Amino acid sequence: MDSIIDILKRVSKASVSVKNSTKEIRQKTLLSLAELLRQNTEKIIAANQLDLDKMDDSNPKKDRLLLNESRINDLANSLHDVVKLEIPTGKILSSVTMHNNLNIQKVTVPIGVVGVIYEARPNVTIDVAALCLFAGNAVVLRGGSDAEHTNEILVSIIHEALLKNELDEDVVQLLPVDRKYVKELLEAVKYVDIIIPRGSQQLIDFVREHSKVPTIETGAGVCHTYIEISANLEMAAKIVINAKTQRPSVCNALDTIIVDKKIAATFLPKLIKGFLEFDVEIFADYEAYKILESHQYKNLKRAIDDNFGMEYLSQKCSIKTVENIEEAIEHIQQYSSKHSEAIVTMDASLAEQFLNEIDAAAVYVNASTRFTDGGCFGLGAEIGISTQKLHARGPFALEKLTTEKWLVRGSGQIR
Repeated sequence: MDSIIDILKRVSKASVSVKNSTKEIRQKTLLSLAELLRQNTEKIIAANQLDLDKMDDSNPKKDRLLLNESRINDLANSLHDVVKLEIPTGKILSSVTMHNNLNIQKVTVPIGVVGVIYEARPNVTIDVAALCLFAGNAVVLRGGSDAEHTNEILVSIIHEALLKNELDEDVVQLLPVDRKYVKELLEAVKYVDIIIPRGSQQLIDFVREHSKVPTIETGAGVCHTYIEISANLEMAAKIVINAKTQRPSVCNALDTIIVDKKIAATFLPKLIKGFLEFDVEIFADYEAYKILESHQYKNLKRAIDDNFGMEYLSQKCSIKTVENIEEAIEHIQQYSSKHSEAIVTMDASLAEQFLNEIDAAAVYVNASTRFTDGGCFGLGAEIGISTQKLHARGPFALEKLTTEKWLVRGSGQIR
């Protein structure tokens, strides 16, 4: 194939069919997709295994790539959650009749054609397609070569659900994995309305630098949790262990623990048992290193500057000790990717200070950063977590897959 323009033309043309479809048709399509995912579980797992076999076990992306029966069932369940949501298009945001009797309304409408570029996360294929369809958008998917076989079977199942409900299968298309087509997609301003990169900072930077189509970034997650002096240390330990170890390969996992120096000697040993279970590698500053070394924590290294501001995506983390909340906030503002940040404290005034001063998409008090997720926020599913401030910030879900349109009704008025 020399060019993907013909594919993009077909998607653009087909977008009208989903834009004009009813809520009932969209609901039936997603419910059909959920049923087909369950029916084809064995085929999906077999295709996914072909991709897994190509990836080294040490690659932190491997957990993201994996689709097993439980994860496929979760994907199907998420579709049932999406269909319960309100359709975000067709809402009247404002309506006014002017002095000359012109009636002017502002309403929500689909974006049109959404292009999504992502890496080894086949669940994104289902989440993105479902949300785009339910909001009345067509979607062009460009998944990574690591998930090629998995994405192909998932899109074939999506097409089956579309045809079953008399929607044009071209409203969801998967592009070839050859990198030469990425630049063409990024320049297709005539056929694609928005590009959303989801993946590594390298991918996001490439899209930002080369795209002529407007972009919304779903950024990398460099996430911190600050243990303030008044914190319940048992609760703090549970929060930190969960945020780091429960699923380290995702963007809302904890990367840096910040601890008040006055409680470090009491708090840090409480992490040892939980961290040993997952063989967490710790890069500790001078104070934290002394404490953990005295407790004979084995997987311990001295932190260097590069260990802060790093998204580990694995069972690794850094530890920074600080004198007070001001120093903690200063450290976070210097190294944060503005994704998710947390404080553990029993001091309500300091909690409010943290909430107000930290500049991030999601800011937590006394909870794990692992909750930054469309499903956990009651949004059904998500395109990704946006770390920019225009159009969408935080979990980028159904309501943000729209734009606005002005409808002006007159009776012969001229100016």
